[in-house]
Amino acid sequence: MGAEILRDVSFHLEPGSFHFLTGASGAGKTSLLKLMYMARRPSRGWITMFGQDLVHLPRSSLPEIRRRVGVVFQDFRLINHLSTFDNVALPLVIAGAHPNDYREDVEELLTWVGLGERLDAKPPTLSGGEQQRVAIARAVVAKPDLLLADEPTGNVDPKIGQRLMRLFFELNKLGASVVIATHDEHLVQKIAAPVLSLENGTLVKRPPAAKGA
Repeated sequence: MGAEILRDVSFHLEPGSFHFLTGASGAGKTSLLKLMYMARRPSRGWITMFGQDLVHLPRSSLPEIRRRVGVVFQDFRLINHLSTFDNVALPLVIAGAHPNDYREDVEELLTWVGLGERLDAKPPTLSGGEQQRVAIARAVVAKPDLLLADEPTGNVDPKIGQRLMRLFFELNKLGASVVIATHDEHLVQKIAAPVLSLENGTLVKRPPAAKGA
């Protein structure tokens, strides 16, 4: 067993809440997100999500829970042989939606993130910032109940970053809980949202740093 990264971390996310997750490199932000989207199980303790005990939940029940969670990975995790459109539509396809029911929504979302002209492009032909926008569009397209984003504005210019943040706010207004992991203290200071700060593997809760964006 490896070294323990997180220790005595305890917090509760209210439905429809918006939080930042901060901390220095190596503090455990990505590890905490992995626990939240069920890529890892805790070595001790428990995790409850949507009224379910995830630690003791049968593996066969995990896909149903995961469909309610949208994740923006730091390494994007796009499928290289699929087009931009098909990458974004993937959560809807997995959920069994018919193309006629989601085509307009996917195209509108890609236009919103500035990729309306790149619907047929494959990930290897996109820049890092463009790939990040595809990953974000994929994470929000199914309107998840919980959105977890790992450094979602790290590879985009400030103008696109502001547009992406508005997208997260709109999803939050629809009722989704949002957790954004970021190193960007300027972003944290600018937006009125509570902060979950990891320091040496423990969690410190901070109040909103501003009255508004």
